[in-house]
Amino acid sequence: MLYGTKRETYRQVFLDSWRAYQEGRPLEGVQTRIVAVIIRHPEYHALLGDAQQGLEQDFPPEQGRTNPYMHMSLHVGLEEMLALGQPAGIVDLFDSARRKLGEAGAEHLFVDCLGEMMWQAQRAGRAPEAAALLPCVRRGLGLPETVG
Repeated sequence: MLYGTKRETYRQVFLDSWRAYQEGRPLEGVQTRIVAVIIRHPEYHALLGDAQQGLEQDFPPEQGRTNPYMHMSLHVGLEEMLALGQPAGIVDLFDSARRKLGEAGAEHLFVDCLGEMMWQAQRAGRAPEAAALLPCVRRGLGLPETVG
């Protein structure tokens, strides 16, 4: 895991990044990506502005609540995948999705598929398989699951 398995430790990275941005301090490393994602999600700004609430609040899926940290983490992960061009074909497929759905629509289609990929891996007790991402996105775009 990027920052360990304790949720407070992981959440603190988001809180610290947002605070550094708001205070005008220089951002370091992944903080730049994290803040870019936070800026695009104003619905989470109040949560991130209250460190105590941000660390302690639960987001049970059975209540139909999205975990903002998971959601934003998936966006950060997507940006990393696009920057690396991995898995192969992701950049071209993202460009196709962006043309069809717009920037936000493309990002959220990919994030939804990343979330599904993570959930499937967790359920099966195995590491996520990046190869599952592109077929999911292709289905979401109404394209054949495989290229060829």
